[in-house]
This record gives sequence, C-alpha cells and structure tokens, in this order.
Amino acid sequence: MTHPYTNDLINETSPYLLQHAHNPVNWNAWNDKTLAKAKSENKLLLISVGYAACHWCHVMEHESFEDSLVAQVMNKNFINVKVDREERPDVDQIYMNAVQLMTGSGGWPLNVIALPDGRPVWGGTYFKKDQWIDILNQISKLYSENPNKLYEYAEKLSKGIKSLDVVNLNTDEPIFEASYINDALKNWEKNFDYHDGGTKQTQKFMMPNNYHFLLRNAYQNNDTDLQEFVNLTLTKMAYGGVYDHIGGGFSRYSVDEKWHIPHFEKMLYDNAQLVSLYADAYLITKNELYKTVIEETLDYIKNDMTASNGAFYSSLDADSNNPEGKLEEGAFYVWTKEELKTLIKEDFDVFSDYYNINNYGLWEHDNYVLIRKDDDPSIIKKHHLTDNQLSEKKQHWKSILLTVRNKRPKPRLDDKTLTSWNALMLKGYTDAYRVLGTKAYLEAAEKNANFIINTQLRQDGGLNHNYKDGKSTINGYLEDYAATIDAFISLYENTLNETYLTTARDLANYTFDHFFDDSSKMFYFTSNSDASLVSRSIEYRDNVIPASNSMMAKNLFKLSHYFDNEHFSKTAMTMLNNVKPEMKEYPSGYSNWFDLMLNYANSFYEVAIVGKDARQKLADLNTHYVPNKLIAASTTENNMPLLESRYNPQQTLIYVCVNKACKLPVADVNKALEFLKE
Repeated sequence: MTHPYTNDLINETSPYLLQHAHNPVNWNAWNDKTLAKAKSENKLLLISVGYAACHWCHVMEHESFEDSLVAQVMNKNFINVKVDREERPDVDQIYMNAVQLMTGSGGWPLNVIALPDGRPVWGGTYFKKDQWIDILNQISKLYSENPNKLYEYAEKLSKGIKSLDVVNLNTDEPIFEASYINDALKNWEKNFDYHDGGTKQTQKFMMPNNYHFLLRNAYQNNDTDLQEFVNLTLTKMAYGGVYDHIGGGFSRYSVDEKWHIPHFEKMLYDNAQLVSLYADAYLITKNELYKTVIEETLDYIKNDMTASNGAFYSSLDADSNNPEGKLEEGAFYVWTKEELKTLIKEDFDVFSDYYNINNYGLWEHDNYVLIRKDDDPSIIKKHHLTDNQLSEKKQHWKSILLTVRNKRPKPRLDDKTLTSWNALMLKGYTDAYRVLGTKAYLEAAEKNANFIINTQLRQDGGLNHNYKDGKSTINGYLEDYAATIDAFISLYENTLNETYLTTARDLANYTFDHFFDDSSKMFYFTSNSDASLVSRSIEYRDNVIPASNSMMAKNLFKLSHYFDNEHFSKTAMTMLNNVKPEMKEYPSGYSNWFDLMLNYANSFYEVAIVGKDARQKLADLNTHYVPNKLIAASTTENNMPLLESRYNPQQTLIYVCVNKACKLPVADVNKALEFLKE
C-alpha cells in the first residue's frame, strides 16, 4: 500500500508511533534533535501523548491527525511531537501533571502546547476537529502577537509542576503501629461497595495492589468482615465481563459498577498483578474459581502476549475490525444471541443462564458481553446437573467459542517490551508457581528473567526500559529497577538461585548512584544521566501499578535483611516515614506503603532453611499463606548472612528469626509454622 504522506515516526520502533507514521502531520519523536529544532526555529511544541490500546487516541487521530486541513495548521505553526506514554512515562508524567493543574483532570490522548524550551502553556485531552483547529489558531496568534503572556504563564505553571511531587524529609521519629493502619482503614471502608465489590464508583478499576494489601491486612489481623469484602470483590471481578470468560485475562476496567462492560483493552501490567493477587487469595481460600482465573489468565499470556525469547508484549487494543471491516471497540469479544444459539445448540438454556444472555448481560446493538451472576452450585441445582457435567459443558462451550472467535480479526497487539511490566509478569508467574507448583510457570518466569539479564541489563549495571526488534533505545526509569528487584527477590525465594538475589542487590546499589535524592531520601523517577525535563519528579503515590518509590522501599526493607545492610534498612524506614503524613487521608493511594507498614507494625520473620531437603521443606512451607516473612535457603554450606554456619549434613533445619533473635531450629515445617503465627 503506498501512502501519500510519511513523517519522521517511520524510523521509530514503538507500534503506537508507527501507527502515526503516515499522518499528514509532520510528527517527530521526542528526542534531543526535535527539541533543538523547536529552539532554533523558535516554534511552539505541540506534544500529543497516547498509547497503542487507547480508544480515544485512535478517534482523535482519525478525526484530526489524518485530516490534511488540520495537518496544515499544525505543520505551519508548531513542531509536532508524538509520544508513546509507555515508552516515555517521564515525559507523560510532567505534562499530565501540567494538564491536571490547568484543567483539574487528565487522561489520554494528552495534548499539550509548550514553549520552545519545553515548558507547557496549554493542555487538554480529546478535542473534536473544529475545536482543535480553533484552539491552535488562538494560541499561534497569541504567540506571535504577545509571547510574553505565554512566558509569564509558563513560569507560574512550572513552579506549580515542581511543587506537585515534592516530598519533604520527615524528621519525626518513625512510629508504625497497627492502630494507625486501622484508622486509615476506617476512612477507606466508607467507600467500599458491599454489593458489587470494589469501591463505590460508576467505573471500576481492578487496583490489584489495593486488594493485595487489604487481603493481607484482613488475614494477619483476623478481620473476617474485611476478608469477606475482598473475596466478594475478587469473585465479582472474576464473574464480570471485565474477565474474558472465553480466552482468559482481564480488561483494564469496567464502564459500569457491576464489572460488566469493559473498556476492552488488555494490559500486561493488570494481568500480571492480578495473577499474583489471585494466587495469594487461592492460597488462603482454596477457592477453585481463583485457581481457574490464574490458569486461564496465564494461558492468555502464553498464547497472546509472549515472544519466542520469553519477553512479554505490552497490550492488546480495545478496537478490532467488525464484520463490516470497521474498527469497533470490543468487536472481537462480543456475541449476538442468534450467533450463540447457533453455536451452543441444545445446551443454550444452561449456557444463557450461566453467562446471562438476558437483560443482565445485554450491552448495546443487540450484543452480549458474557457475565456470571450465580455460582456453580446454584446452576448445578437449578439445571439438575452433576459437578462433572457442568465442568464438561463449560470446557465444551469455551472451545467452541474460542475457535469461532479466533477466526475474527484480532485486536492490534502492541508488541514492544517494557522492562518494568515484564518484571511484574515475571513476579506473577513466580507467585503462580509458588502457590500451584506448576513447573511450566517457573520455566516461563526464568526464561523472562534470562531475557532481562541478557538483553536489558547493561555492562554498566543499569537497565534499559524498552525492547523492540532487537533494539533498546531508552534508559531505564526507577519503575524498571523497582519491579525487577522485587521480581528477582521473589524468584530467588522460589529457586534458591543466588544470582537473582545478588543481581537484585546490585540493581539497588545502582539506583542509589543514579536516582537517589539525598535531601529527601527518596528516589527520582529518572536517572541522573538522562537529559533534564521541566522538573525531575518523585513518584510516590500508588496507582494501578504501585509507585516506584513504595516498591523500592519494600525492596530495600527485604534486601537489608538478606545482606544485613543498615543503609538499606534506614532508607526504607525514612521513605515510609516521609509519606506517612499523607497516608491516612487517602489510603487507597498508598496501599503498597501500608503493606510495608505492616512489616513494622507486626512481627516480620526471617526464615532460613538449610540442608539437603531444603527445596522440599520450602515447597511444604509455600502451601501456607505467610505474608510477613522472607525466605533464605540452601542445600549446601553457604556464607550468606542468614545462612552462615547453619549447614548440617545430617538433617535439614528451619530457623525462624524475628528482630535479630532466633527460635531453636526445627526439622518439622508445622512446628516452624507455629513459630510464624506467634
């Protein structure tokens, strides 16, 4: 296919940027050359940020960026820059903060106009074509007639952006008590939806980290009401249309309060963290639904999101071609009643009851999104079936629908690889292995770890952020280090391969050299070897993915135990203390910090297993949920601080230690578990 236009994005590797390579807009990538060009030509920068799975980004592209009239206005007056927010979270963060300051809200597509030096002066999200042209003309006019006005505004706004993510060193004594956590929870609980799970909102996001913390807190403190709420939420999510009942895996969020109609894109980071969450929930409850969710989600990752080298892709788009060949949201996933009747045949009665092919499951344009309302025992009783019969029917339905669905045009795949998201998925696989013992899960985890070590870890000890077509073009962000260290500690605890643990420690040392802010004792998001942006931010509020600083603090807490490292220990405590003043007011934005606080508020155990049967005893221990521990183990003599002088060739012993004091070593796992519950 020949294109009348081609712009500079043709040289990029990001699928999202390549989608715009044939727009009539003269797009440039964000790089030094582009920024120098804006300065030398004294032109305003027009920065448009999106990502491959973003529905409204595609809509705006189609309406405005593919339009030659719009392109004329943009090309004449601006240096136009397209940014993939997943490749450049640093650029996205600065301009998202700016738009939130200017307008009170943000989202994608994110469109910002900035002075030639990069300081923003105007911004917003999605605009219709006429509005868009109008805005561009007004700002161009202002810039040519009264540029000082824009410079004054940029100055004020830059100050505002710089003050947004400032963390002050908290010099109060660090006190972390259960009572503080409970007070925060009382605040949070007011927002719980006890009918449909999640929080009371018209749209529902999964927020796996929130439920991971709540699950742990409920369990450690025997809070049965909170346990019930978390289980209600996990069940409703697994029943909802946000879960792909045919192919496995979760969409990003639902546009309603009953988890029914998803925004159909599937992101690697959600599925990664949800696997970890359902794994721990399964360990506690032995609920078969949770096990199914883990297995089907990992099938989806294996089938659709994994490269031959073991790396994981980033996302699947919400849009795909409908039967008329038009891009439509959800087209790949939805069904009409007639279609289902023809495919399921005589079983349709049970099927339509199970997946609500009725008013409850109806979406729009006569399309249904499968959603469950009743548990299996209710369906079995109502339709006079046995467990086995229902189980066979479900397998049969899924294989029929999957075969048909796979013949449809597939949603577009964003096949770039991001180190941070890969590490989250690697952790998901490791957690699934820990809980279910499935060897293939550990193999996938190790294959991905090898990819990170061999491809993303550089000679200088730093990490790259991205990988596509054999190239890594972007220096790693704090999130890459935080997620990789966390995943590698986890992998060490499940394989006893010390390379993972020492690599985690080396990466932590690297972050102190390149990311640490000595005055606040927090870590910057960008490395000191990167070109500076409008401001150098510190990401500390937990979101859909925990903040890179809360992950780092947890990592340092664990590594301080492994390596008896006082500096790591002090830093973790100071970081938590720094954010403590904000945590109680808005607990859902600090759930990973609260998870760390539990390590201080309750006992935290070091478990050392030494002897030739260490692996077997570790596997037995892993059948129990013990969130407040770390594991060091070895089948031979070992000089690691927690293992030194503990090897006995005659027997395998378990040492349980807390606050630098150890119980007598025991050979029996159950006895060790008693110590861990004291």
